Amino acid sequence: MAPLALGNILQLLIFSCLIAVGASVASQALPNCSGKCGNLSIPYPFGMTPECYLNENFLITCDNSISPPQPQLMGGDIVVTDITLDGQLEILNYVAWDCYNADGTRRDRNFPWLQASMFTISNVKNKLTAVGCDTKANIRAEREGRESTYFTGCMSYCEKRDLLDLNGSCSGVGCCQVSIPSGLKNLNISLTSYYHHTYVWDFNPCSYAFVADETKFTFNNKSFDELASIESLPLVLDWAIGNEPCKVAELPEHKSDYACKQNSICLDAANRSGYICKCKDGYEGNPYHPIGCQDIDECKNSSLHNCISERNCFNTPANYTCFCSEGFHGDGRKNGNGCMRNEVNIIKISIAFSLCVLVVIVGSSWLFFIDKKRKLLNMKKKFFRQNGGLLLQQELHEREASTETVKIFTAEELETATKNYDESHIIGRGGFGTVYKGIFKKGTEVAIKKSRVVDQSQIKQFINEVIILSQINHRNVVKLLGCCLETEVPLLVYEFVSNGTLSDHIHCEDKDSSISWEIRLRIATESAQVLSYLHSAASTPIIHRDVKPANILLDDNYTAKVSDFGASRLVPMDQTQLSTMVQGTLGYLDPEYLCTTQLTEKSDVYSFGVVLVELLTGKTAHSFQGPEEERNLANHFNKSLRNDRLFQILDEKVANERAVEQIKEVAKLAKRCLSIKGEERPSMKEVAQELEDLRKLTCQHPWAEVAVNIEETQFLLGQASSVSTYVSN
Repeated sequence: MAPLALGNILQLLIFSCLIAVGASVASQALPNCSGKCGNLSIPYPFGMTPECYLNENFLITCDNSISPPQPQLMGGDIVVTDITLDGQLEILNYVAWDCYNADGTRRDRNFPWLQASMFTISNVKNKLTAVGCDTKANIRAEREGRESTYFTGCMSYCEKRDLLDLNGSCSGVGCCQVSIPSGLKNLNISLTSYYHHTYVWDFNPCSYAFVADETKFTFNNKSFDELASIESLPLVLDWAIGNEPCKVAELPEHKSDYACKQNSICLDAANRSGYICKCKDGYEGNPYHPIGCQDIDECKNSSLHNCISERNCFNTPANYTCFCSEGFHGDGRKNGNGCMRNEVNIIKISIAFSLCVLVVIVGSSWLFFIDKKRKLLNMKKKFFRQNGGLLLQQELHEREASTETVKIFTAEELETATKNYDESHIIGRGGFGTVYKGIFKKGTEVAIKKSRVVDQSQIKQFINEVIILSQINHRNVVKLLGCCLETEVPLLVYEFVSNGTLSDHIHCEDKDSSISWEIRLRIATESAQVLSYLHSAASTPIIHRDVKPANILLDDNYTAKVSDFGASRLVPMDQTQLSTMVQGTLGYLDPEYLCTTQLTEKSDVYSFGVVLVELLTGKTAHSFQGPEEERNLANHFNKSLRNDRLFQILDEKVANERAVEQIKEVAKLAKRCLSIKGEERPSMKEVAQELEDLRKLTCQHPWAEVAVNIEETQFLLGQASSVSTYVSN
């Protein structure tokens, strides 16, 4: 075979130089980003700082207080043990347990939740497993794309240890397994026992259940003992980019958002919406990295090429070429004609190599500059469209609203006001995001709420809610001033309320700084009037859905300001209830809503009833300390009323003011609000009117003048029952 032509040699040399440059910068993480936490490699699109991950769904937090450092998902709630670029992420998921004493009384239990809504639980890798000889396990989870809850479970039973099937099978005798469907998110595991393990307690006092990678657990004769010391097991999550399939993501208008880089292909994700990227055949590396996938150098692996030796092999895009060394000619293959001596022009090769280096340096610098400038110009436009900016402008135009009603702030304005979101400006954190205090150049103080993540399918509802909340003109509602849509997640700007939350004042340990009963009654009245306004006076009725003391702010005069409409829902005028996914705060959730998922205005009434009880007692709605019957405040309050023990559970600050009759009336109203059936509860309009009437009567007939047996009252207030407390797991 004739020697390679000069043109071919030049092409091969240029490509070789490009590969060398690419290999020098190729890495799993972005440039200048740490790609390691402890023993775990963290590839892009995941990262540990904002400039190092694709979006907040892919944030990994590294806990350096542990040795070795521990990678965690969602700000530290979930431990990550492995990340693969084929769309899977392995975490540690807690094991549920339910343990009993020999007499059948419960000794200990743990029913864990898994909250990772940005990803789905792999239905291929994981199964629900229950272990125990008197065990029934259930899981409750959400399914992607559905406003519904999914339930499944399995049961295992046995009477003697020697009857267990210990050959690795998990078929129902001491152990059971069940597959899970696709698209599951946010699961909760619970356990029940038919006979409280009384018949098998000598060898199996506990039930266990977990959703985990089925390859990481094998049932055997030591499983009962081993699970007693295992806190968590590996579970596999499926991740993907965005919510659109490849055919949509690859459209020209989505080019700036498309995650699959050079030399990669797009594949629709399994088990969830969105897509993943994969390197083309003949390439390897990270398909999400800006430099894309890199060519595999077949020449460095003798099993991948058919040349006489590595010296006679030249790498080409997704392939290789065999050639003869300097001074020889031929095909250069093992099964070819070999190589025969020849003369080569060394000067021509040197010139070609020099040109190659020059082209690579100039070309790389130019491409980097152009790409960076383009990204900066397009980023704000992308976020503005993504967050519904065009839709908001259209709605404002159709409603003839002015920017004085809904101000659209720029990203630079809010960054300056918060000193680039410095931690010293954080004034609150919640399930929906972080709240910062901002100060504009003119000295105006505002509260800026930065959400964790916004579901793109809810953008239209978010825009509608922004417009409606901006039009609410009520002195006891925190005023929405405007929003910013130029950032990855929308930012909401509210008026700043300076005196903290109602929760801070009624649950404080310093009783001397706790607010008086008169102020508590006024706060309750003002809050009730707001909810009544939202239900019946607003242009479109609004159900708050997260009424609690932490969402009632106070100014310096202790005037109530109801806030946090992140979970609120608009009610169409022709409907009285909405079917939604259950959402709210433990202890304040309407039992009827929890069972039926039918959200009504009476759901807010129940939550407000819990707030009234907190104002009376100073206790929190739900506690994990104390006797089990006292952990749910609503149940404990109702039981105390039935047993005529109201004054034994009152807050000391309330009790000392001795507004006895007034307190009784508020307690009766709270009891009606806490009725199990929504139809038996009063409306918020009725609640607000009753509270207002009670306040007016205070002026006309001071409660302190009511004839009350002081000694009897002191006895009721001072009597304390002796109970033992314990901490529930």
